[in-house]
Parts: sequence; structure tokens; C-alpha cells
Amino acid sequence: MTEQQLSLGTSAARNLATTTKSVPQMQGISSRWLLKLLPWVQAAGGAYRVNRRLTYTVGDGRVTFVTTGADVRVIPLELGELPPLRGFEDEPVLSALADRFTQREYEPGDVVVEAGRPADTVYLIAHGKLNEIGRGEYGDDAILRVLADGQFFGADVLAGDAGEWDRTIKAVTACTLLELPESEFREATGRSDELRDHVAAYRDRPERPQDEGGEARIEMASGHDGEPDLPGTFVDYESAPREYELSVAQTVLRVHSRVADLYNEPMDQTEQQLRLTIEALRERQEHELVNNRGFGLLHNADLTQRLHTRSGPPTPDDMDELLTLVWKDPAFFLAHPKTIAAFGRECSARGVYPGNVDVNGNQVPAWRGVPIFPCNKIPISPTLTSSVLLMRTGEAAQGVIGLHQIGIPDEVQPGLSVRFMGIDEKAIISYLVSAYYSAAVLVPDALAILESVEIAHGGAA
Repeated sequence: MTEQQLSLGTSAARNLATTTKSVPQMQGISSRWLLKLLPWVQAAGGAYRVNRRLTYTVGDGRVTFVTTGADVRVIPLELGELPPLRGFEDEPVLSALADRFTQREYEPGDVVVEAGRPADTVYLIAHGKLNEIGRGEYGDDAILRVLADGQFFGADVLAGDAGEWDRTIKAVTACTLLELPESEFREATGRSDELRDHVAAYRDRPERPQDEGGEARIEMASGHDGEPDLPGTFVDYESAPREYELSVAQTVLRVHSRVADLYNEPMDQTEQQLRLTIEALRERQEHELVNNRGFGLLHNADLTQRLHTRSGPPTPDDMDELLTLVWKDPAFFLAHPKTIAAFGRECSARGVYPGNVDVNGNQVPAWRGVPIFPCNKIPISPTLTSSVLLMRTGEAAQGVIGLHQIGIPDEVQPGLSVRFMGIDEKAIISYLVSAYYSAAVLVPDALAILESVEIAHGGAA
């Protein structure tokens, strides 16, 4: 038996009630710390030129490989990254030289080269991680450097002045190396007069004076008495400084006139459409600032400013090592949230507890007083590795800066415009939404990257 209803039901009552609504929500909106933290510089004329002192190239690049199944081959023109071959571009000769490399596999713990043995082979690291071990101050072995994918050692063999290995190099992980014995290179130079002359010119090239940063040295005297002749000098500049042109992210927003006319209470439909579109453009802008191959930070860090973790996951030791590369007033770390979690696990496993710093009312984790900000635009590889960025910021500090241009037509936010494009024959209103931006690293030591950071580990042993 059904009970008789004694009052008005809620379903009927809702027909007379005003529903409280939220504005449209969007899960893709992130904190976008990079956009907030970068100092933004006006790029009049749509470009920004970075003038630097002349820097000599010292051949510390990385080589690239192609893989077919289990076979690895170095790309011939990439051999130009080896200092004795820098500037040599005869592709047939380089291709023949690339064919002379032999592939060899090493297991963890294998010694690739041993200190005191004759240096007679060039090694290219196709895959894996190795420790460069040398004698410490008091006779103990010390890890001097970590070598990984794309790096090489033994290039002096090509110039004929390598002598003996002064350090031991041992595999940390399973490694794939390409090796070129000196005898094979000598045979290759015997078949090519151009290659032989190029190597001879490299060997006979006078050493150019440079400071510890690789810049042309400024001569000066100090601590002298009397009236000695003072050295003359000048500050040499790069003859072809790099220019950063503003990039653009654009889309066309379409709104039907019927929607714009009739459905604007309690919220303006066009305003909400524009708000979410602008949010998406800003997300793309941050993605480009991190990942763009032309100006993105991941691709514009100097090769000398890149580190590999010593053991895999990000440890306090790795973060300290990163700080040694940007020690002049570091501003902040930038890492994927999962990388930050992996760093937290490593700290907990060691009984180390990073502090927090207050940033505009937000409690942000920090290491050595330098805040660590999350950024989900830093990619994670299929093998669950990522990167950690550390930077100094601002023009005055010769750091990393963002570039934009304010005052553009129909500007609604700095460097972002919404331009009315008209109404078509279907009564659809169109707006062109554009964001203009770029980023520049003013000097190499303003940005450093910790690469190949493993985030799949649950913690240190």
C-alpha cells in the first residue's frame, strides 16, 4: 500500500528553484609555475638578440645513432662532434669511417678501459651509463664523472697524442659501445687526403687563450710592483649572435550568434569560451617553453650543463651536483610531479627531510633553500625517466628569461590577443586567439639539467 504524499516533493520543487551553477571547469589547467616565475622581457620587433663574448668550441658535444634491431650505427655526420673531426663534412669519407666502428656489449661492472693501459681506441656510448674513475687526493678511487648515451671518450686517439689512459672507465649498467681502434682510423686517413690534412691541421692548430668558461680571455696584470709593461687587451664578441624570434600559438574560436545572443544568463557564453581557450593556449605556451626544439629549455641547455644521475633515481647527491652547475644565485628547480615524488622517496629512505619555502603564500618543497616547482610539461619517457631543470633567472643576473611583446592589437593579456574575424553565412562568429612568446638562456651556466632520472623505483636500498 502506497503512503499518501503530505507535502510537495523535491523533484517538483526544483522546477521553481534557481539552480546555482559553476563556471565551466577544465581539468587541463595546471599551476603553470614556469610562466609565473620567468621574468618576462619586452621583445620589440618580435625578436631578441643575445650578444655574448666570443666562446671557443671545445668539442664536447654528443653523437647520435640509428638502431636497426639490435644493430647500432653512428650517423656519419655526427662524427663531427669529435674534436679532431669538427668541421669536416665530407659525408662519403665520414660514412666509410662510421662503417669501421664495431659494436660491443658490456655488462654492469665490466672494465671498459683501465688506467695505465695504452689509449688506442675511440669509444662512442650508444646506450648505458659508465663511471669515470680516477685517483683521489689520498690515493683512493673516486668517481670523477658519469658518462651516458651520446657521449664519447678517447677522441684524442684520432690526433695521435693520447698516450695512456689516466683513468679507469667501468660500466654501471648494461652498455652498448661503438669502438674504433687507432689502426682503423690510420687506414681511413691513408685512403683520404682531405681527412689526413684536416686532422693534421687540428693537431698543428695553436692553442687559443681562453678562460675557464671557454670565453676569449681578457689579459690583465695584478700584484706587480714598479712600472712593468701592462698587457693590452680587448673583449671579443661573437660575430653571429643568436636571435630568438617570438613564436606563436593560435586557434580560431567559433561561437554561433544564436548562442551568443540568447544564452548569456547568468554567464556570458562568449566570455566563458574565450576564458577556457586562453587557458588552453597558456598551457600550450608553457609546453613549448619546455619542449620546443628551437627555444625550449630542455633542448637549449649547454652540453656541459647536463648531468646524469649516479644511480638512477633522483638522490640528494644528484641535486647537490646540479647546484654546482648553477651556483650563482639559483632561482628554482623545475620537475615533473612524479619526479618530485621520487626525490621525496629517496630522501625518506636516507632519513633526509627537505624543507619548505613560502612562495606567495604557497608552501613549496625546497632543497638547500632552492624551491622545487612542479611542471607536468616535462616529459616522462616510456621507460619512466624524466629530467630536472635548475635555472637562474632575469636579465640582470644573466639568467633565463621569457620573451613576449606587450601592446599588440586587441590585447587581452600580456602578449595575448583576441581579434574579431567576422560572421560567416552560417551566422557563426569567429575570433582569432593568439599568444606570442619565446625564451632565451643568456649565458650557458644559467640553466642545468639532470637527465635520465628514473622515477619507477620505490626508494633507495
